[in-house]
Amino acid sequence: MGDGRWRTAGSALMRVIAVWAVSTLTMLALAGILPDFQLQSDDGDSITKIAFTAAWGAGAFGLLSALVWPVLVRALLIVPALVLGMLVFFLNGSLLLLALRLIPDGRGAANPETAVVVAAVMSAVASATSTALAVRDDNAYRRRLSRLADRRRRRSGADSGRSGPPGTVFIQLDGVGHEVLARAAGSGLMPTVADWLADEEGHRLTPWRTDWSSQTGASQLGILHGSNHDIPAFRWYEKETGAVMVSSRPASALEIQRRAIARTHDGGLLAVDGASRGNLFSGGADQLALVLSMAARLGKGRRSRAGYFAYFSDPANAVRTALSFAAEVCREIGQSTRARIRKDTPRIKRGGLYPFIRAFATVVERDVVVAAVIGDMFAGRTAVYADLVAYDEVAHHSGPHSRDADKVLVRLDRSLALIAKVAEHTPRTYRIVLLSDHGQSPGETFAGAYGLTLKDLVRAGCGLPVPRRAQRTRSASEARDAVRIALHRPVGEGEAEDRAKPSDPVVLASGNLGLISFPDIGGRASREQLDRSRPALLGTLANHPGVGFLLVRSERHGSVVLGRGGIEVPLSELRDGEGPLASFGPGAAAAVRRTDTFPHVADIMVNSMYDESSGQVHAFEEQIGSHGGLGGEQSRPFLLWPADLSAPVAQGTELRGAEQVHGVLRRWLRECAGPQIPLAAPGAMGGAEEADGTVRAVG
Repeated sequence: MGDGRWRTAGSALMRVIAVWAVSTLTMLALAGILPDFQLQSDDGDSITKIAFTAAWGAGAFGLLSALVWPVLVRALLIVPALVLGMLVFFLNGSLLLLALRLIPDGRGAANPETAVVVAAVMSAVASATSTALAVRDDNAYRRRLSRLADRRRRRSGADSGRSGPPGTVFIQLDGVGHEVLARAAGSGLMPTVADWLADEEGHRLTPWRTDWSSQTGASQLGILHGSNHDIPAFRWYEKETGAVMVSSRPASALEIQRRAIARTHDGGLLAVDGASRGNLFSGGADQLALVLSMAARLGKGRRSRAGYFAYFSDPANAVRTALSFAAEVCREIGQSTRARIRKDTPRIKRGGLYPFIRAFATVVERDVVVAAVIGDMFAGRTAVYADLVAYDEVAHHSGPHSRDADKVLVRLDRSLALIAKVAEHTPRTYRIVLLSDHGQSPGETFAGAYGLTLKDLVRAGCGLPVPRRAQRTRSASEARDAVRIALHRPVGEGEAEDRAKPSDPVVLASGNLGLISFPDIGGRASREQLDRSRPALLGTLANHPGVGFLLVRSERHGSVVLGRGGIEVPLSELRDGEGPLASFGPGAAAAVRRTDTFPHVADIMVNSMYDESSGQVHAFEEQIGSHGGLGGEQSRPFLLWPADLSAPVAQGTELRGAEQVHGVLRRWLRECAGPQIPLAAPGAMGGAEEADGTVRAVG
C-alpha cells in the first residue's frame, strides 16, 4: 500500500518535472524567435545562465497559473461570459509578465503584446505535454480521476466506493435526427455510439415523432417539464398583449417555463438533485449553467453562468478553448469560401458575425457544458440533462448531410467518449441516455426558390405593397441568442414584428412552419372574416407551389385544412396519407389537430411543401437545414438508452410527442434511483413556488 503511494507520488513528480522541462525549452525557443522577448541581461549571459533564467521563468509562470488563475477568474465572473473568454489571452499574458518580474536580476523582459503570445504558446504546450503523458500512462489517468472522485466524496461526507443507486446523464444532441445518427454510427463517424449499439448489453436505438412544432422550444419544454401545451412554434404572436414570444429569449423562456409548471404542478424532470446544462429551460434543477430561462432572473446571473468558472478556472483549458475558438472561426470562413467557389446549392450567406456564433456554439458551449457534466458526475448528482447545440447550428447553414456537419458529429462523439470514460471513475455508476429534440430537413429556402419571402407573399395576398427585393427573414437560433446573453446584450429588443401596425399582418417563421396573425381582428380570425377583408389571401397561399397546406378556423365547419386546387378538409375528417397531408407521414393529422386546440395558435398556420422523394422542404427562414414544421427527418429525432432500462414503449407502437418522452425519462429515473420525492399538491403549493416558476420538492 505504502509502496503504491510512493510510486504514485514519484510518477506525479516526474510528470511535473517533464512539463517544467518542456516549458523551459519552449521559453528558450521563443526567446530565440521573438525579438521583443529576452531572457538575458543587455551585456549577454552564458548559455547556462540563460537556461537557468528560462527554467526560473517557466516555473514561476506555471506556479502562478496554478495558484493565481482560479482566484482571478472567480473575481472576474461578473464579467460577461464571452468577454471573459476573450480576456483569456490578456490575463495569461499578465501572469507571464509577473513571472518574468520574479526572475532574479531582472533578466526576463517582454512587451505586453509579445507576453500574450508567449503565454498562449507556453500554456498550450504545457497542456499538450500533460495530456500526452496522461494518455501514455493510462493507469495514471485513471488514478487521477479516482483521486478527484475521492476528494469530492470526502468533501461531501459520502461513503467511498460505488455504492447506492445509479445516476442518469441525459445528453441531448440538438438537431441530430434518427437517420443522421444511424448513418454516422454505421459509417464510423461516431465510433463511441457505434460501440454502444454493437454491444448486446449496451444501448438500444429508436426514433420518436415530434409534435407539429418540431423545434427545441416545444420539444425540450415537453421533455423537461412534461407539457408543451400552447407552444405552436419557435416564435409566435399573442394578440392579448401584442407581444412576440421567442423560445430563445430569456424573458419568454422564463414565462413559457412558468406556464408549463402551472399546468403540470410539477417542478420538472430534474427537480430532485438535478443539474441543467446548456438548456433553454431548467427542468426544475437547482444546479444551473448556461440555462436561457434562468438568464432572465435579476440578481442570479452568476448562478446560471457558474459553469464558465468551473471551466475557465484552469488556464490550460481557457487557452485551449480560445485557440480552438479562433481555429473554428477560420474553419468556417474556409468552408464557406470553398462552398462559394464550388457554387454549391443550396447555399446561404454565412458572413458577418456567423463565424463567431458558430465557434461559440461548437467550441465554447460544448467545452463548458461537457466540463459541467463531468463535474456533476464527480459530485454524484442523481440526474443531469445537457444540450450540445453544435450540430444544429452548423447544419442550419451548411446542410444536415454536409461534410461540415459530419465533422461536428465526429467532435461530438469525442465528447461522448470522454463522458463515458469519466463515468468509470465517478462515485456512483451512471447510465448515459442519448437523445435529440428534433432532426433537420434539407432544402433550398422559400425565398431562394421563389424569389420572395412568406411575408412578401402574405402582403401580396392582402393587397399591400411588397418590396422589390426579397428581405432576409431572421433565423431562429438558440446559439445566436446565447451569444447575446453571454455579452449581456438584450435579446429580441426592437424586432420588427414587435412593432407591427394594427392594419398589417404579423408573419413569423419557424423553419418551414409559418404563422400569420392579424392584430386588427379580435380573437382567432375565421376563414369567413379573412375572405371578406382579404379575399385573395387564402387562395394565394394555398395554391402556391412552395406551400403544403394551411390550417385556419371556419365558422361553418370548425377548423379546416386547405390545400392546392381548392381542397378543403374539416379537421375532424383529416386523415394521414390523404388530401393535403398525403406526403407528411403518420401522426401528421393528430399533430395538426392538437395544435388547433392551443390558445395562441395563429390565425393561419402555414406548412411548406414537402418532397417525399428527396426529403426536402422550403424553410421560411435563411436556413438550408431546417426544422419547425412537418416534413421529413425534422420530425424524427432519436432516443438511445442502456439496454438494462425498460423499453420506452410496447413493441409495435411508436413513441410520439415530447410529453410522452418526458414520461419515459421519468420512469427511467425511478428505475435507477427509486421513487421521486413527492411535490406539493396543486392546492397546497403555497411557498413551494418561487418567483421564477420553479416548484421546489418538499416532504
